[in-house]
Amino acid sequence: MPVVVAPVTQGNIDIVFNALGTVTPTATVTVRSQISGQLTQILFKEGQTVQKGDLLAVIDPRPYELALEQAQGQLFKDQALLKQAQTDLVRYQILAKEDSIAQQTVDGQVQLVRQYEGAIKTDQSQVDSAKLNIAYCHVVAPVGGQVGLRQVDQGNYVTPGDTNGIVVITQMKPITAIFSLPEDDLPAIVKRIDAGATLDVTAYDRTNTTKLATGKLVSIDNQIDTTTGTVKLRAQFSNEDGLLFPNQFINVRLLVDVLQNTTVIPSAAVQRGAPGTFVYVLKSDDTVAVQKIQTGAGDGTNVAVQSGLTAGQKVVIDGADKLRDNAKVVLRQEAAPVPTGAPSTPSPAGAVDPPRPAKAAGTPAPGDAPAKKQPRHRNPAP
Repeated sequence: MPVVVAPVTQGNIDIVFNALGTVTPTATVTVRSQISGQLTQILFKEGQTVQKGDLLAVIDPRPYELALEQAQGQLFKDQALLKQAQTDLVRYQILAKEDSIAQQTVDGQVQLVRQYEGAIKTDQSQVDSAKLNIAYCHVVAPVGGQVGLRQVDQGNYVTPGDTNGIVVITQMKPITAIFSLPEDDLPAIVKRIDAGATLDVTAYDRTNTTKLATGKLVSIDNQIDTTTGTVKLRAQFSNEDGLLFPNQFINVRLLVDVLQNTTVIPSAAVQRGAPGTFVYVLKSDDTVAVQKIQTGAGDGTNVAVQSGLTAGQKVVIDGADKLRDNAKVVLRQEAAPVPTGAPSTPSPAGAVDPPRPAKAAGTPAPGDAPAKKQPRHRNPAP
């Protein structure tokens, strides 16, 4: 039987946990108006990247400017009344020392001064509130990120109760992904984290072929989902190239540990059957033998062998489906190349071309020019 073999080597095996994940932004904020008024300006473009504090929109500030002037006028009025009451209080106190007025008059004036002081604090709060409303007329970005499609057009009347708000900002850099792993994998992860290790996470696309980003594991959920027996984990990616997008489906590979200097064979060599887990080992006489092994962790391509093999042996990785113990094999890569147009099945060992049949007298061989026809003569009469 033709087979392909691979050597048993010493190497490293990555202990990787595979999972399905969903990209989640670090922050998603719906920007809403904090006051009511007409939207006079929209200063962002859809899809634009903004920084925290950038001006996004302007609401008509004129009603709130008038309210500020009114509050400031009331404050000035109460300040003047307070000053007058304080002056009268000084006079009353002097007259009281001379027994010119009753003490009750002095006490009443003291309380009047305190009333005006309270009124001034109220007026000052009204002034500060009006100034805050004017500041709210300028809608700024609460976080940095990418703005989405605008939810309201310029000229509309907006209120704090609007459900959709003005626009949604999504923080894209950095970005995170949430994925789930079986609860049986949790002890190995927690052990590594408790030891101070930082676990690498790699994100691949939906087909699990294109590498999108590399990040770090940042957190583990505080409880296991009893309905699925899994625990949620969060990984963070810098996402500088923007390949990860919110709500994107990805395949996640979590590198938990690396086995150093272990016996390694290709995963294709491992067979399972009546003997258990075994491989076909190539012997020196070009036969194969069934060898039971005990496997360990694998990374999808290679698998660690804990017992049963040593470095330098050769195991069958292709063509093992029809093999048996002590079967004779021929290495496929050592077989003679098949000429173009010849059948793909190799000839048996030692076979020779059959002899060509002898050419009969007067019979032209294939490829020979036909003999010239001689004229036929009639026999002469006796």
